[in-house]
Amino acid sequence: MHMNQLDKELLRRRVEIEEQELEKRSINRRSYALVLSLFLVLIIPVFIVSTPKEVFEGMFRIITSPSNLTTDYFVIGGPGGSFANSALILLMYTALINRLDLDMSGSIIAALFLMAGFAFFGKNIYNSIPITLGVYLNSVYTRQPFEKNILPALYGTSLGPFVSIITFGLDLPLFMGMGLGILAGILIGFVIPPLAASTLRFHSGFNLYNVGFTTGLIGMIVIGLLRSFHYEIENVTIIFTEPTPILNTVVLIGWSLFTMIGLILVYRSKYSYQQYRHLLDNSGRLVADFINIYGFEVVLLNMGLMGLISTLYVILINGNLTGPTMGGILTVVGFSAFGKHIKNAPPVMLGVFMASLFTGGGPDTNAALLGALFGTALAPITGHYGLIPGFLAGFIHYATVVNVGSLHGGVNLYNNGFSAGFVAAIFVPILDMLIDARRLRQNESNTPRTE
Repeated sequence: MHMNQLDKELLRRRVEIEEQELEKRSINRRSYALVLSLFLVLIIPVFIVSTPKEVFEGMFRIITSPSNLTTDYFVIGGPGGSFANSALILLMYTALINRLDLDMSGSIIAALFLMAGFAFFGKNIYNSIPITLGVYLNSVYTRQPFEKNILPALYGTSLGPFVSIITFGLDLPLFMGMGLGILAGILIGFVIPPLAASTLRFHSGFNLYNVGFTTGLIGMIVIGLLRSFHYEIENVTIIFTEPTPILNTVVLIGWSLFTMIGLILVYRSKYSYQQYRHLLDNSGRLVADFINIYGFEVVLLNMGLMGLISTLYVILINGNLTGPTMGGILTVVGFSAFGKHIKNAPPVMLGVFMASLFTGGGPDTNAALLGALFGTALAPITGHYGLIPGFLAGFIHYATVVNVGSLHGGVNLYNNGFSAGFVAAIFVPILDMLIDARRLRQNESNTPRTE
């Protein structure tokens, strides 16, 4: 009898494990289908808006551009070259994820969407590979699986412009510039994993772009070294200014489809809308892998809604869908699988909006648009502390981000992640102090006095 009960328990556990494996495989298949759909959205315009010659020439100009902030690839390589570059970056790194046989977690989805987004203004197939190779060599040297460092390998490519600047921006002979640029990229990639693990403690997980803060510190040091040798690297502003009504419509239709498909899948699956309400109660603080916690269907719905919110924000304030704003929107959507949602992100965006009104320039400027989109890296502050702290974090973030770019000379594409790290590191301890002081007073007032 005892053995029968034991056999039943073992059978029950085996069934549970098999069900979990089937669920994981289903999520992986759907996640790969999601990435494939993004690839198709990126690659189809290449054949519509440009001839093969224009695409090739545009890609060549993109690859040979210094690419530091803010270089809009719509201007450098044209729409066809820009979409081709983004599609190739997405395809290359998705193939790497598949080759390593990694599960499509929320963090991986966020990283791939971010890679595709920044390929519109700074990342390309030349300047990304050396940094990824450097992270791989770190894994070999430390005898750790490369899979463990895959996120630093992807996010660390934010310093790709440093490779391009050395190669094409310092007037060095081409082969010397290429050799030094590739070597610099490998060295940067080599040091990113330990630094990224260390800097997470700096902001306590309240900055979703942790590696952006890490690479900002690295960029600050390497730019200091270049300036000490009298090589001055300054931020640039090359922004596409033509109206984009067709692109606006296509992007809104895309996120609407995400939302509708997400609604249908949630309705048809075991996940109820109550599950999405649970997601909205999650603060988003690192590490918040929404796919593993709430399921693919719920996350797809969240991604679609966040895509609509971020795109409509740009359009309604008379902004333009440039390379950088496209990058911002794709990043917001990607991180909607890894920390952002419709409850914790908008207060930060509103804070940036108000700050841009008070400080001049207006919310439709490039700096304000990027601050509002990428500043949602601070969304966990809203989720953990409330709407007003989230609003204040966005306000302070904008005041900070417009000034920190000169520290790294534009070689760190995640300028907002760099700024958000400082904001979180300063703002969060102050909030904790105020909360602790209020609780102490409440406890004292509730404690009966003894004579």
